[in-house]
Amino acid sequence: MKYRKTAGFLLALAMVVMLFSTAAQAAEFDWKKYSGSTVKVLFVQHSISDAIVSKIPEFEAATGIKVEYSITPEANYFDKVATSLSTRTGDPDLFMSGAYQLWDYSVAGFVENISNFLDDSAKVMPGYDFDDIVKSAADALKWDGVPGHAVGKGPQLGLPLAFEIYSLAYNKRAFEKAGIAVPKTFDELLKACDALKEWNGPGSYAIALRGARDWGTIHPGYMSTFANFGAVDFAVENGKLVSKVNSPEAVKMTEFWVDLIKRGGSPSWSRYTWYEAGADLGAGKAAMLFDADNNGVQQNWDGASQEAGNIAWTVMPLAKAGDTPHSNYWTWAMGMNSASKNKDAAWYFLMYFTSKTFAEYASVEKNSVDPARTSVWNSEGFAKKMAKQEGYIDTYNKTINSTTILFTPQPYFFETTTEWAATLQDIVAGNYRSVKEGMDALKSKMDAALEDVNL
Repeated sequence: MKYRKTAGFLLALAMVVMLFSTAAQAAEFDWKKYSGSTVKVLFVQHSISDAIVSKIPEFEAATGIKVEYSITPEANYFDKVATSLSTRTGDPDLFMSGAYQLWDYSVAGFVENISNFLDDSAKVMPGYDFDDIVKSAADALKWDGVPGHAVGKGPQLGLPLAFEIYSLAYNKRAFEKAGIAVPKTFDELLKACDALKEWNGPGSYAIALRGARDWGTIHPGYMSTFANFGAVDFAVENGKLVSKVNSPEAVKMTEFWVDLIKRGGSPSWSRYTWYEAGADLGAGKAAMLFDADNNGVQQNWDGASQEAGNIAWTVMPLAKAGDTPHSNYWTWAMGMNSASKNKDAAWYFLMYFTSKTFAEYASVEKNSVDPARTSVWNSEGFAKKMAKQEGYIDTYNKTINSTTILFTPQPYFFETTTEWAATLQDIVAGNYRSVKEGMDALKSKMDAALEDVNL
């Protein structure tokens, strides 16, 4: 008993010493070091941007750094970023981006290596704890610039603010009404589509999927399922990057996907983006949504849509129940302009708004999900916030360890992936005699696009 009391006292003493030590370190960190500087930031219209903007006055007061910013809808945002970076004026200092865009920007020399700051302990605030950032999210933003090399190695091109993984959201009311179980396998998903035709009256349908003629159609549910069929987009053969989209695995997967669209998708599938797919789930038109996990969340907040409170999540369907779910990744990150004249002040902004404290604020007090900090996922506040999102955290936990960017980095990503979406549309429309013929044609186009890529 005496030993336990002594051990307890020593543990408490150690915690007090640690707290005083951390406080002393924090007091020594000079947040005013770049007072008087101005940082210019480009934001895409997003819930994480809303959270950051709400805290900019606090950041300015704490640092003396003035922040100038603009917010642009996603449809026009990336063109604006590319144009601004190409001027090499240093404006903006910071910009939001996805990993795919950072591949292009970094090859052009537009992106600062964030490791230059992370590796300098004098520049990092006490308690920042880079290791608390979800590792796969940070790794998704690392790339060595060599076409064909996977993400996870090389310069840190940005830091994640929030991300999305892919899972199946479903309307509980629809499944209760149809008297069927939530699908766990590819076969069960197709059968569910048959059972859920017009489940909520004329105009309602089984599953919302993206179908627009752009790269965004390929990267969520399609690319995740592509990997779960054992298919890959490219491989290195004889020193060349070669398209593999017509492999037996790729053709079989695309045959499944076309069947899924025809048996369960919206009649307007070919124009669907994130917005239309999510809105149909919320409006009670779609019984399921195979897309970003947080797309359904935005429809399920109290009062957000007609079906709010009826939406739940499960792991994406697989070949058989219990298989490992390989999910693709999307990360909303912030990168730094390599031409910035205010890199140290920009780093303070980046560090402040990727900290544990801010991440918890953005996801608990505001509505930004998925958070890029493990500590937030494990926090009581986040668990309470997401309590009405049935299955959401459990599905994340079952998926995150096998989540990565499944595309092969290469300089013509947007060209080839948009062509992929166009080919998928043409296959569904019957413009090819078979899926195999369509994927053969796509391979030829991809190989021609990458002809000048030297590994």
